[in-house]
Formats: sequence, structure tokens, C-alpha cells
Amino acid sequence: MHFRFGRSGRVLRSIVAATAATALLTTAACTIDDDGDTDTEQVAQDDGSSDDEDAVELTANVDDDDTDVKVDEPITVQDDEGIDSVTLTDGYGTEVEGSFNDGKTEWATDGKLEYSSTYTLEAKAGDETLSTSFTTFSPGLLTNASLAPLDGSTVGVGQSVALRFDEAPADRKAVEDAIKVTTEPKVEGAFYWITSNEVRWRPEEYWKPGTEVTVDADLVGKDLGGMYGEVDRSASFTIGDDVRAVADDATKMVTVTRNGEVVKTMPTSMGMPGHETPEGVYQIGDQLEALTMDSQTYGLALDAGGYVTDVQYATQMSYSGIYFHAAPWSLWAQGNTNTSHGCLNLSVEDAQWVYENLKRGDIAEVQGTGGGQLEGYDGLGDWNIPWSTWSAGNADE
Repeated sequence: MHFRFGRSGRVLRSIVAATAATALLTTAACTIDDDGDTDTEQVAQDDGSSDDEDAVELTANVDDDDTDVKVDEPITVQDDEGIDSVTLTDGYGTEVEGSFNDGKTEWATDGKLEYSSTYTLEAKAGDETLSTSFTTFSPGLLTNASLAPLDGSTVGVGQSVALRFDEAPADRKAVEDAIKVTTEPKVEGAFYWITSNEVRWRPEEYWKPGTEVTVDADLVGKDLGGMYGEVDRSASFTIGDDVRAVADDATKMVTVTRNGEVVKTMPTSMGMPGHETPEGVYQIGDQLEALTMDSQTYGLALDAGGYVTDVQYATQMSYSGIYFHAAPWSLWAQGNTNTSHGCLNLSVEDAQWVYENLKRGDIAEVQGTGGGQLEGYDGLGDWNIPWSTWSAGNADE
């Protein structure tokens, strides 16, 4: 229950209103000839009713000692005659931010509350006060999600929106419903789960340069299938220049274009027989000035021809370990012979140029190697999943 004090002021106002109504009724009866017509008297009675009887007194949408209060719904305080002050504090005494409406007849929290926390609500309106204590919902299991790309970043025309969870949500549809993607200009897109832990969103065609994208993942308080979101995620990013790199096995050359204009060509050495570089469309991922490449991370043991090699200027093309990188040991082969285990070997100078001029989300395409197609589920192979499949979604799987 709520604890309220100081209602005498409201009672006095009601008494005054009732007295005024009685006086009006008496005057009407003395000065108007009824002649058996009761309509006038009825009007006088209706006009004398008090609005105070319908007015909302100081109240909140939570009761004292409430438990399992939802964290994603605002706590509100109302009083039709105006509220003087409201404070909501957590168990540590930290005040929760809230705002009044224009008439100061309603106050509401600005954001979400914390799970499994006890809050104290104090409010005052005239000589009336309200004091309430309540506890929020305690979920049995939480899942945290990381969002890519990062807030404020500029990315390439092939960049997908990615949300990766540390626990696999059982209700994929609830996750998709909690995510809002806003674009300027407007672009239609669709969700697709590339793993049980990761959902992606992309448009049908590559983004147009200059497009502004905002992603809001409203996860806290949402039941995602027996688990709840630990934190909300949001990011805004911009689509930059249309940069694409095409590696053609027929010429052993990489051609880079920016907004349709060729800006760089460079010789390369791709995957040797038995380790052919997969064909298809890749999204550029991480870029590292120095990287230790270990074939054991994708199942090739050292005694089976594997390697542990330090490389410079590594630009990621796939989760399965394919990179543009400097390979000074294969300069003789670049432009004529494939000698790598799948990566695109470049000179130090060319690898540095790629590192400095390509960005996350730019497109790299490999043609003619005979190495099969890069799996769409690879992590950077989203564009190899046909739009008819992608747009149909797989939330029910």
C-alpha cells in the first residue's frame, strides 16, 4: 500500500464546493416556477457537482512492498492538482533521474531501472505526501550482447549490423523485435542468424555512400526465451566511400576501386593447390599492424605443413583466417604463382597501402580460384547468402 498524509486540504475544498452547490440549488428553487417541470432543477444539481471527486490524488503506479517490478517500464507519480517534488533512490542512495510533464501533474523515470534492486519513492503535493518502497524483477539468467560496428565509425558499403550474444537466445524473434535500425535515407533490410549466438541485419544491395545508420537494441527487461538482456546497446555510424578490391586468379592481380574509379593495382599470391582461396564476396574486418598467424587455430597442425608466422599489415577478410598481409618471402611468386595457405600475399608496401586505405565493411571479391565459395556463415561472408534466403529469415530455426 501507499503511505499518504495530509488530505485535509482536499476535504476542505470538497466541503466548500458542496456548500456552493447547495446555495445554488436553493436559489434556483425560490426564483423559478417549476410547474411540475423538473428539468431546471436537474440542471442545477448537475452544475453543482464537484470536479474534485474525479480528480487523481497523489498516487504512483507501484505499491509499497511490490516485488517483481518491471525494469523497462517507467515509474510514474500523478496528481491532477500538481506535484511539488519526487525523488526515487536505489539501495545505495543514488537518485534515479526523472522528468515532469508541462503541468507538473505527472512525473516519470527517464530510463530503465536495475534488476534485483530495491527502490524508495518519495513524493509531495501540497500537504499530501507519498512514501513507497519496491523491488524490481530478478531474472534467473542474463545474456550480454556486443554490437558492431562501433558508435561514431565510418564503414564500407558492405557492412552488416551484428549483434553477438554470450548466451544463445531461445527466442530469436524477441531479439529481432527488440532491435530497431533507422537509416537516412530510408533503406529496407532484414535479419538473419549466422550462428545461434549472432544475428545480422543488412540491406538487399550494398549501402549507398553517405547513408546514416542508427541501431538501438532495447534488450534490458526483455524476455529473450528464458533469459533477459543484461544491457541495452546502441550505435550510430556512417557509410563511407564505396571501396572494393577484386582479386582475379587469372591475372594474380588485385584491383582496388573507390567510388568506381581504379585507384590501385597490385600483384598477389593466393592459395596454393589444396589450399585454394575461396571465391566470393568478403567484408573487410579487423586490421592489425602486426599479427602472429597460427595454422593450428583452423586445424592445420605444424607437422602437417602448418606454420606459426609473424606478419605485418594484416587486413582480415574472413573469420576462417584469410587476410591481405605482407609476405616478403613470396615476392617472386606475386603476380604469377599461388603459394599461400589461402591468404592474399602482398609486398610490404602494398600490404601497408591496403591497411591504410581499406576500412571495416569494404568489399573484397575473389574470382577464379576454383576454391569453392566462402561460406555465408563464415562471419564476413554475409553477401554470399542469397537475398531470397536472407530476407526469408531463420528466426524460427
